[in-house]
Amino acid sequence: MPHFVIDCSESILEHYSEAYILEQIHVLANNSGLFNEKDIKVRMNLFSTYLVANQREDFIHIFSHIMQGRTTEQKAALSRLVVTRLIELFPDFSHITMNVAEFEKATYCNRNTM
Repeated sequence: MPHFVIDCSESILEHYSEAYILEQIHVLANNSGLFNEKDIKVRMNLFSTYLVANQREDFIHIFSHIMQGRTTEQKAALSRLVVTRLIELFPDFSHITMNVAEFEKATYCNRNTM
C-alpha cells in the first residue's frame, strides 16, 4: 500500500522511459511523507487505442489507491504534487489527471494479514 496505477497513451514513451516515469511517481509518493517507501507500488498501463473527449489526444491518469486514514487536505496535496510534476514533464499533454481512492482497513487483505 499504496498503489499508483498510471493509465496513459503509449506516446508517453516518446518523451521518457517507462522506468523513469515510474521512478518519478515513486519519488513523489515517498516525498509526500504519507507512506513508507517500501510499501509504495507503481505500475503503468499503456494504451494504443483510446478516445479523450471523442478525439485521439494524449493523456495520463493516475489511479491512486491508499489505505484510509489521510485527511482530504493530504489527499488533495498528493494529487497536486503528482499532477504538477507530470505537467512539468509533459507540457504538451492537455489531459493529466489523478484521483485518490481509499481502501477500507476492515476489508483489506493481503498475504501479511492472513
